[in-house]
Amino acid sequence: MEYDNIECVSSIDGLNEDEIHHHNLHHPNPHHGHHPFSSSKPHNATNNANNSNMVNNIVGATGITPATSVHELLECPVCTNSMYPPIHQELGDIRCLALEKVAESLELPCKYYNLGCPEIFPYYSKLKHEAACNFRPYNCPYAGSECSVVGDIPFLVAHLRDDHKVDMHTGCTFNHRYVKSNPREVENATWMLTVFHSFGQYFCLHFEAFQLGMAPVYMAFLRFMGDEAEARNYSYSLEVGANGRKLTWEGTPRSIRDSHRKVRDSHDGLIIQRNMALFFSGGDRKELKLRVTGRVWKEQQNPDA
Repeated sequence: MEYDNIECVSSIDGLNEDEIHHHNLHHPNPHHGHHPFSSSKPHNATNNANNSNMVNNIVGATGITPATSVHELLECPVCTNSMYPPIHQELGDIRCLALEKVAESLELPCKYYNLGCPEIFPYYSKLKHEAACNFRPYNCPYAGSECSVVGDIPFLVAHLRDDHKVDMHTGCTFNHRYVKSNPREVENATWMLTVFHSFGQYFCLHFEAFQLGMAPVYMAFLRFMGDEAEARNYSYSLEVGANGRKLTWEGTPRSIRDSHRKVRDSHDGLIIQRNMALFFSGGDRKELKLRVTGRVWKEQQNPDA
């Protein structure tokens, strides 16, 4: 397969745990974090009595009402996100202690339960789990555009094939040829992506050009369409060469949980200096012609592990 233009476009990483926590505590809308059922009276003994009555009404003598209905009380009426302490009343800077006490008593399913997650967590532990839940959707691994599509692996495979027109191959070995008429135009490089199916899993083979310091380089690497723990079950090798010389790389494919930009910036793959790439291309060294070969294999599992 030949390409005459290579272009590198980065994608945005997801929020980390601290950013997610910060997002929930500090809503951009001034009404976020306030609850419509809260009292607007000054914070005094009367207000404390009202808070106690609210807890009694919600909890009752026989325990908490069903979690779904109580959970609705803790949803922001503006953005529908769950509220976390400090929870303030609608007017003034007054804590709604009743709702905070209710929140402490709740255990709720992961929001990805409909995708298969069976876990149930205390109310305040949900965010930490959901940020790293193995059942959370994957971002589209296509790197040629800022694609915002998310989904499970079968959905993303169909999306890559139908919407991005990515080449699909089957087998544990591959052999790809990359051609560029003007190899000095590194700044306008385009990512190449090929998906292949092997061992019942899907892998993404990336190839790109970018500037490493002052030196233009080419890089090839593999990503696994699944989580990091699964990715460690596989290894791969890449090789490029000509004229009696070759470069090889061997490693573990990175999960598509890591963005292509993150993998590239960590230099976790086969990196080819431009002078060496042109040497491998032969001829008058004015055109890039690289043939990258590789294979994937499954690591032997230790039955005692």
